[in-house]
Amino acid sequence: MTSGYSKKQLTFWQIWNMSFGFLGIQFGFALQGGHMSRIFQTLGAAKDDIPLLWIAAPLTGLIVQPIIGYMSDRTWHPKLGRRRPFFLVGAILASITLFFAPYSSALWMAVGSLWVLDASINISMEPFRALVADKLPENQRSFGFVIQTLIIGIGTWIASNLPWMVSRVMESMGMEVVQAEGVIPSDVKIAFGIGAFVFIASILVTIFTTDEYPPEDMEAFNKEKDQAGFFDGAKEIFNNVVGMPRIMQKLGVVQFFSWFAFFTMWSMATPALTEHVFKTPYPVDGGEQALAAFNESANLVGSYMGVYGLTSMLFALVLTFITAKVIINRKTVHLFSLVAGGLGFFLMYFMEDPAMLKWSFALIGLSWGSILSMPYAMLSSSIDAKKMGIYMGIFNMFIVIPQILASIGGINISYILFGENTISTMLLAGTCLVIAGLSNLLITEQEAIR
Repeated sequence: MTSGYSKKQLTFWQIWNMSFGFLGIQFGFALQGGHMSRIFQTLGAAKDDIPLLWIAAPLTGLIVQPIIGYMSDRTWHPKLGRRRPFFLVGAILASITLFFAPYSSALWMAVGSLWVLDASINISMEPFRALVADKLPENQRSFGFVIQTLIIGIGTWIASNLPWMVSRVMESMGMEVVQAEGVIPSDVKIAFGIGAFVFIASILVTIFTTDEYPPEDMEAFNKEKDQAGFFDGAKEIFNNVVGMPRIMQKLGVVQFFSWFAFFTMWSMATPALTEHVFKTPYPVDGGEQALAAFNESANLVGSYMGVYGLTSMLFALVLTFITAKVIINRKTVHLFSLVAGGLGFFLMYFMEDPAMLKWSFALIGLSWGSILSMPYAMLSSSIDAKKMGIYMGIFNMFIVIPQILASIGGINISYILFGENTISTMLLAGTCLVIAGLSNLLITEQEAIR
């Protein structure tokens, strides 16, 4: 639809504004990934049940992402264009859910909030990937996805540290952080409220500062859109899944193991690290002092997790300068970045000083920065521009399928391979990242590599 246009070279700030909404999206993901398991534990969930409680989120993504991709390819609003209507709807829903999620009074309410939150984030996120490919010429694709990663890194670092920072501000003002058994701490509630505001505000920046290329032939576009019914859409999605390009299949293997690793981290890092490194597991029998120690450790785990966002930001900053000047070998960059993250997970097992966790998460940040840019740059250079939205949606299935498998028992493989302690889940995550890195050797298509 936009392939007939001679796409203009965009400036750094134009690409920055185009991707700025990802700041809010990552606030949502970081708060969700860093603190929803803690909320589940606070509301009575056993640590071994936590992965299953996350299953609604990836299941929703499996359904939502291809549909949103298909719909955004066939949408044109006179003022909001093709992708921006989906940014706005997703942002409104996600912001509302972020605000209310930490006020859940029962476990089922928190699980339901995670479900709605993840679906809403997906509505906004998938079209953002397609927008970069829509707007940028081929020689700026890597640069565009790297800038997205830079913004994502900033969002990850700030959002992951929010509860810890809020608690420090409250203490400096003489305010007490509410900590009681079965009650979500007040610093978490405030952090989620800030996240809700940032989500909608950053999306609006992109909506108001970025335009889109209209369909080349509006009459033909409208005719095709009007003729496509529900079953036609379902058939097209199915046909594109079955007939997906070979490069997408290869990248799908890399994505599968990458996202299995990160889902394992998001769902299990808090119970694993508070128990193994901090020696302050969630107190099953209660006790105010033990509960306070757990909450302090959980805040610090979230803060240390923010380091992976900071590292990914710095990694993206370096790549920004490099990709603006030279063509990089995307496959090699991705391979070594994923293996570095695997090493970061392995090091957690041997740590006795919690402060050393920042080095593990720094290595993991290299993987995260690469995961958010290199696969999409490789894919967008190898597929039909007219199907960018639906292909990006289908590609994201390789993100949610591993999360579903991890939720329904895949993470339990760690107990078989590495022992019954919760820290074994981090060893499984490291193993998956190394496998993901080596899987890049499958990729031989030159248009994807360069």
